[in-house]
Amino acid sequence: MDEHEIALEIAPQGRDGGSQVLARQSHGNEEKKKKMGALEGQCFPSGNGNGNATGGWRFSGLLLANQGLATLAFFGVGVNLVLFLTRVLSQDNAGAANSVSKWTGTVYLCSLIGAFLSDSYWGRYLTCAIFQVILVLGLLLLSLSSWLFLIKPDGCGDRVTLCTPVSTAGLGVFYSAIYLVAFGYGGHQPTLATFGADQFDGTHPKEKSSKGLFFSYFYFALNVGSLFSNTILVYFEDTGKWTFGFFVSAGSAVLALLIFLGGSSGYRYVKPFGNPLPRIAQVFVAAFRKWNVIVPENGHGLYEVEGSQSAIKGSRKILHSNELVFLDKAATVTESDMKVHHPDPWRLCTVTQVEEAKCVLKMMPIWLCTIIYSVIFTQMASLFVEQGDIMNRKIGKFEIPAASMSIFDIFSVLIFTELYRHFIVPIAGRVTGNPKGLTELRRMGIGLLIGMAAMMAAGITEIARLKRVTPYEKESSLSIFWQSPQYILIGSSEIFMYVGQLEFFNGQAPDGIKSFGSSLCMASISLGNYVSSILVNMVMEITARGGNPGWIPENLNAGRLDRFFFLIAGLTAVDFVIYVFCARWYKSINVDNNEEVINGEEMQKH
Repeated sequence: MDEHEIALEIAPQGRDGGSQVLARQSHGNEEKKKKMGALEGQCFPSGNGNGNATGGWRFSGLLLANQGLATLAFFGVGVNLVLFLTRVLSQDNAGAANSVSKWTGTVYLCSLIGAFLSDSYWGRYLTCAIFQVILVLGLLLLSLSSWLFLIKPDGCGDRVTLCTPVSTAGLGVFYSAIYLVAFGYGGHQPTLATFGADQFDGTHPKEKSSKGLFFSYFYFALNVGSLFSNTILVYFEDTGKWTFGFFVSAGSAVLALLIFLGGSSGYRYVKPFGNPLPRIAQVFVAAFRKWNVIVPENGHGLYEVEGSQSAIKGSRKILHSNELVFLDKAATVTESDMKVHHPDPWRLCTVTQVEEAKCVLKMMPIWLCTIIYSVIFTQMASLFVEQGDIMNRKIGKFEIPAASMSIFDIFSVLIFTELYRHFIVPIAGRVTGNPKGLTELRRMGIGLLIGMAAMMAAGITEIARLKRVTPYEKESSLSIFWQSPQYILIGSSEIFMYVGQLEFFNGQAPDGIKSFGSSLCMASISLGNYVSSILVNMVMEITARGGNPGWIPENLNAGRLDRFFFLIAGLTAVDFVIYVFCARWYKSINVDNNEEVINGEEMQKH
């Protein structure tokens, strides 16, 4: 082993779990640097959690209103898109379901783009503003294209009047518009969630509690906004007034943008931390270059900078962990590192930098296990709607739009949000000893189980629907309200899964990639939509052989949609077993203030 492969043994520092400072800077202005560094990442205009004129519930309330209105605008397009594609653009059921899955997947995939720009270059505020402008432009273009090119004759697409075939140019404008909507809403969502959390000081006990509560209200506002879309707007669109519905959505997006800009003088701002990709890449490159270096036992003597601030501007230091220890090679100091005044960042990284990379890797297995739940979630916007569209939708003379059944999901979310806070948390807290009631990891596991039950309920409903199909009739005599259990179950599961995801990924993400943490929740929905599309294609490819109609044919009465729902339930059961293993393995992030952001080890203790 040569001098480049000899790890220096340096006395342990103690409190940081084994990190040792390697000082190479001039110390004349060290105290000044520390004070300035503490303010460099976070820029709170005045005060703190006590009597502060900025941030807090006053201004986060504006962000919640913005969330509700932006969601109303988005779901004004998304909730009935599958019927628009079948009725106006004449797509078949499987094709429309795939189109919606791909579009919805693109929406949430764009969340990664927004998160990257927010964390790296633009900051939360500017990112939110820019993507909301894109959302407004997309909705205006969709409204105009619907008015000028798509809805011909007026009122078509109402189950009675057929629309004339759309020109290639019209289709091009339509798809450009809806993917602008996808890009705008996707980039805006996770950044807004993180920006809202920024309005509370996590070091202040009262505001730290409010920050956790904000994520529940954030999801609550999302569902309040979608309530209007899933009732009133859906009714107008279902009766052929598509253009009116799209213009209302555009107006809601404009109002959301104005409310957001109205709070500009009072928000708390966090400056971007720089591009995290080079930082993470440096860890892997440095670890590879020191592959033969022996890491000091228990992380003693690993490289870290002096002072309270880390080498990542504005970010707190992260203490050393004993997982993924092969990456510790990147922070292991060798003789060659000691010979240079400024260490090569592609050869020697700080403990905080290494732990940032570890955090990303440790979150990945948990994140991957949430994708199958998103496959369940996406059925509400596609196959649930197609299933409900051929059920008995009449109450007297009034005909219920199939997409309006999602109000059961929305009310379930609104009700279970309060039930969880006021009943489940206190009871679970007494049982587990955790003041939060249930850890985020446990909540996500419960969400998976409830989601699986929702797919079972959907399959049972489909069996009952098929039994009540009259020969040569398109619609079953089974009431559409038989769908309510599957919607209610999904709504209750969202409180456990998606709110848990928001808190978990935002809390476990290091300071420099908070928006990325929030975007993982939406990226899960994105991949869930793509996986759903792949599943539909695979199932049809296998089951439609030999002249068979397949499980999801154009005429669902000739198919076996129930088997598709049961297939998803089976995949969820397998996923749950894998998830439990990953959750037990997971260890939480530990920042320099000796405060665990989220107790990721609770699942191991009970």
